Amino acid sequence: MSSKSLQAEFPVHWLVWHNDYEELDKLLQAGEINKEKLDPRGRTALHLAVTLGNLESARVLMRHGCDANRENTKNWTALQEAIATGDPELVQLVLQYRDYQRYTRRAEGVPGLLQKLREASDFYVEMKWEFTSWVPLVSRMCPSDTYKVWKSGANVRIDTTLLGFDNMNWQRGSRSFIFRGQVNSAVAMEVDHDASVVYTETMQVLPGPVDPNLLRPHEDAVAARLTTPLVTTYVDTDKISFERNKTGIWGWRSEKSETVNGYNCKVFNATNVELVTKTRTEHMTEQDKKKNPAQARNPLESFLGFAEKEEKVQGANNGEILEHERLYNPSHITPEEYFNDRIELGDRDIGRPIEQSTKIQKFKANLSLCEDYPLSLQEQVIPIIDLMATSNAHFAKLRDFITLTLPAGFPVKIEIPLFHVLNAKITFGNIFARDSPIEGVTIVEDGDISTCIVEDNIFEAPASFSRIGESEASVTHRHERVRDEDDELLQFAIQQSLLEAGTEDDKVTFWEALNKSRPNGVPGGEGPQSLPRSLQTEEERQLQRAIEASLGMDSQNPPANGPLSDIKEPSICTQPPAILSDAAQLRLAMELSQREDAERERRRKQEEEELAQILQLSLTEK
Repeated sequence: MSSKSLQAEFPVHWLVWHNDYEELDKLLQAGEINKEKLDPRGRTALHLAVTLGNLESARVLMRHGCDANRENTKNWTALQEAIATGDPELVQLVLQYRDYQRYTRRAEGVPGLLQKLREASDFYVEMKWEFTSWVPLVSRMCPSDTYKVWKSGANVRIDTTLLGFDNMNWQRGSRSFIFRGQVNSAVAMEVDHDASVVYTETMQVLPGPVDPNLLRPHEDAVAARLTTPLVTTYVDTDKISFERNKTGIWGWRSEKSETVNGYNCKVFNATNVELVTKTRTEHMTEQDKKKNPAQARNPLESFLGFAEKEEKVQGANNGEILEHERLYNPSHITPEEYFNDRIELGDRDIGRPIEQSTKIQKFKANLSLCEDYPLSLQEQVIPIIDLMATSNAHFAKLRDFITLTLPAGFPVKIEIPLFHVLNAKITFGNIFARDSPIEGVTIVEDGDISTCIVEDNIFEAPASFSRIGESEASVTHRHERVRDEDDELLQFAIQQSLLEAGTEDDKVTFWEALNKSRPNGVPGGEGPQSLPRSLQTEEERQLQRAIEASLGMDSQNPPANGPLSDIKEPSICTQPPAILSDAAQLRLAMELSQREDAERERRRKQEEEELAQILQLSLTEK
């Protein structure tokens, strides 16, 4: 294809490539052009400008509303690509516009979501979240929570007790998120019942053009991003398929069903669910890489054999080229090569050479679908999930999963992967408060149809609580902080909690390794420390002792021919479990899990054999 035909097909991208930002501004002002079109390499015009380091073009594109939150075909956002360049000025610019777009879209989107709900029937429902893991013992330490959801007209209230993750501990509290819809705006309240404080925010479309300094990030925020790895986690949806679960023995197979909270559901398996985590570090110095523990491969991952590959893409430097092109186009790719999809570039690409590791974990998610559940997924539930997804990464993951093409029915119970070792199982229950009475909710029975009436006072904050109104900038920063902390939980918390916390001369218990804390008086530690908060309750101290005891029994009686038969460690019934190396403790934990699996399999086979004998006897008697 000729240069003219390529320019005609990708006019915005072509001007970005040559950093002709004045003509770009004129073209965008003319309107009626697709600003989010992808080029043959899977980039929007903004991604292209950022990857090429064309600051002026990036500024023009974002001033005209190009989406700074959109991902390219490799699942990296414009902000992440800006960070990968290592240019602080470019990072500051993209971060500023991304934050502004997040806030304005939230302000514009919430009233629209509440308007959708206004047109739907009122309801009350509970969403139970159970966090689980396939890693031995980790599941016992994962929390659960029940979100209580009230909806009446354009008003929504969501109660939760699981607030987040801080210093390797799950944080508990009592919070209510209340949204009250109005004509062209909405009032959002975050009610902190523990502190008796209400944070109030009025969300409406912001008038006027973008103020470049409205959300200008602090230099420390930019520096923090430039010294930490880029991480993206996503579910690969291309390979997912849904299959009806089967049950039975021999040739007698039937489609599996189960009753969930009183509703008959068909059970499906979601196969080929792959959770992909990519980490990039080309923007970091060698010193930053050594400081950041997320770069270390933790021993549990090595032990369990995660699918991981390291990727380095080096550009070929051909001839003498300009400094800017050397940095952002090291392979010296021409625009004719780049925009012609018939030309294979192979490992050559624009941008800095990529240093990337990829981890892939496969899951088998389960869904229980009910065809006569009294809620509409599209009209009633998805708007609620969208409301929460604006500041909660767990709900964002749930939204991504349930917007796939699911089999017919309402997902009364659904399992989604969140992280390498962490799953979430969400179960809907107590619909219309039929199973357990809820204050402010009155059930209405009309033959076989049940509905409910939700009182208006449910959507009012307690009058005795103090109220805090916040400016646009502070509100945005507060919600951005919540989202970033949630993202950190999904990206780093579990991985960090399983990092090796001690050396051969610095032993820690398995529990302490999971909490990344040191016991009192450990040589090489930072002085005496109190027990971590996660061990301060009696229940958790008992769990710690139970873990130690289970590890102790297995160390005394290892299987004769099992994987632990070569361990020569002292007994830990009379000694603290810290005398075992981390690898040995992990192996013991894995052995416990394997034994449990083997016992379950033995019981299953025994039940099938008994059932077969019963069937055979019944046929013989006839």
